[in-house]
Amino acid sequence: MVDGKPFFNKSCPPDFVFRVLTNVPEFQGILFTIFFLLYLMILCGNTTIIWVVCKHSSLQTPMYFFLGSLSFVEICYITDVVPLMLSNIFGSQKPISLASCGTQMFFFSVFGCTDCFLLTVMAYDRYVAICHPLHYNLIMTQKLCVQMVMGSLSLALLLSLELTAFTFTLPFCRHRLEINHFLCDVAPIMRLACADIHVNQAVLYVVSILVLTVPFLLIFISYVFIASTILHMHSAEGRQRAFSTCSSYLTVVLLQYGCCSLVYLRPRSSTSEDEDRQIALVYIFGTPLLNPLIYTLRNKDIKDALRNSFFHVPASDTS
Repeated sequence: MVDGKPFFNKSCPPDFVFRVLTNVPEFQGILFTIFFLLYLMILCGNTTIIWVVCKHSSLQTPMYFFLGSLSFVEICYITDVVPLMLSNIFGSQKPISLASCGTQMFFFSVFGCTDCFLLTVMAYDRYVAICHPLHYNLIMTQKLCVQMVMGSLSLALLLSLELTAFTFTLPFCRHRLEINHFLCDVAPIMRLACADIHVNQAVLYVVSILVLTVPFLLIFISYVFIASTILHMHSAEGRQRAFSTCSSYLTVVLLQYGCCSLVYLRPRSSTSEDEDRQIALVYIFGTPLLNPLIYTLRNKDIKDALRNSFFHVPASDTS
């Protein structure tokens, strides 16, 4: 017995099922169609960004290298979640093993953390480009860009491995447990444990601060300097171009960090699992969808490269 509940030993690992989003068949079909179409749009949009960045030499710059890396992470991030969610949307509650749940949690954490770190790296890139344009090529070397991306991934791997291992060392009380979510996220899994989870919640809170609060503060500081530099520009066209680029980026940042903070940094007493599910839908689909839309519709370089590709015009013709 653990906390008055029956406990099955580790020789009989539990299975998990996800709580269904709705029991109404008509709504199930509508939700499946919407999420499937959003998934296809995210895959197509981010794949297009990766393709156009790799294809055109005019986009072989640090900014677009980071953008392509972010798009790749977004594809992995959404693919870790959506196919399994779609397979359970019709209320069948297919069981998922402990190992499969742990694997999904690990990769969801890895790609989510990497996403946040890459947004910080992109803010630093914009800071150097706008505040120190004469030194940009000296600072943002290809080697440094690769190191920043790999560093983001390595830190995300380390934090995710520790968090996943720490979560699944908890004891569980039954052979079949229902997760009040559509994915194996850390907090919903912790709530199913048969032990005191205060230490685990504290660890999750610390990791959330490292992944969300610290990067957001770095982005905020970067953009204070960027805004100051833009306001002192003499060229109205230069100011407009800089503000356009930065506003697009900040839209993605506010959506990502705002929604994630509501889920992971709010006090547990002021949150509900149903609210967390709804907010999770926004940041899981919102950021990967906004990213290609913003950078294709509002970015002249990407639009020109796409136009050149469709009409088979060499990129150098419009440079």
